[in-house]
Amino acid sequence: MLRLAASAEVYSSHVLAGGVIAAATERGLELASIAQAEELATKGVAAMLAEDAPWRGVVRVGKPAWVRSFAPALENASLNAGELAIYVALDDAVVGTLVMRDQVRPEAAETVASLASLGVERRLMVTGDVAATAEPIAASLGIDEVHAECRPRDKVKIVAGVEPRPLIMVGDGLNDAPVLAAADIGFAMGARGATAASESADVVNRFDSLAGVAHAVRIGRDTVRIALQSVWLGIVISVGLMLVAAFGLLPALAGAWLQELVDLVAILGALRAIGPRLERGRNIAMPRDAEATMSVAADHAPSTAHESPER
Repeated sequence: MLRLAASAEVYSSHVLAGGVIAAATERGLELASIAQAEELATKGVAAMLAEDAPWRGVVRVGKPAWVRSFAPALENASLNAGELAIYVALDDAVVGTLVMRDQVRPEAAETVASLASLGVERRLMVTGDVAATAEPIAASLGIDEVHAECRPRDKVKIVAGVEPRPLIMVGDGLNDAPVLAAADIGFAMGARGATAASESADVVNRFDSLAGVAHAVRIGRDTVRIALQSVWLGIVISVGLMLVAAFGLLPALAGAWLQELVDLVAILGALRAIGPRLERGRNIAMPRDAEATMSVAADHAPSTAHESPER
């Protein structure tokens, strides 16, 4: 069963596929040859076995309702809280079920706490997982608002109605692309996430770490603060010089040179945004390989695997 599932999952962009393939590799299983494959968004992946494979037919791996439409004998697995299932069929025969458990990312709790300290007022989990899987994870991270069993259009609708704004949406799956585009700020986990999610996002994190979310918020807020300081500094100096000139105390030529100096001061002040700053000195764990009031939604991003009902 694992060998068949992994052979098909090679052609899937879903985040769960990597876990299935890794499990097969760890057990030394040789993947079967595939003649052709197709991934169906929100459903799963179908792969036709090649002639030299030890089996014949089409392997389907994914959502139970979709797999059941080809293998009517399929029954939903009994799952505990925090578990999810991937269903496997070969043509019209049920092969079995892979049960997986979400592992909360080690930096997830610290990231959520950091966002709260930065003034993020509302934190939501918007996921395709069933409530039994999503709610325990959200509770352990201090996220008290969970929207489970959501399809892509449901996520877009929920995100569109969230207040206060602006809202950051964090996601990495193929189904996240529409809602990442709909959010004020789309933040894609690009290291192992779907290409469509990265292309729809405003920010793409190259590292497989949630710590980058809080880091990006710090950088954004600090950049806005520096920009406003530089603008007001230029305005204050210019107004002061205009008052001096109004009383005839500033020659025209000197005023022209001083205006250039005002521009230079404002530019140099703004350049602090790319220099060493407070948030760069903080210890933010990375893997080796707006305004203060805002909201953040995550499509189960605190965990390493998600969205079994939606694939």
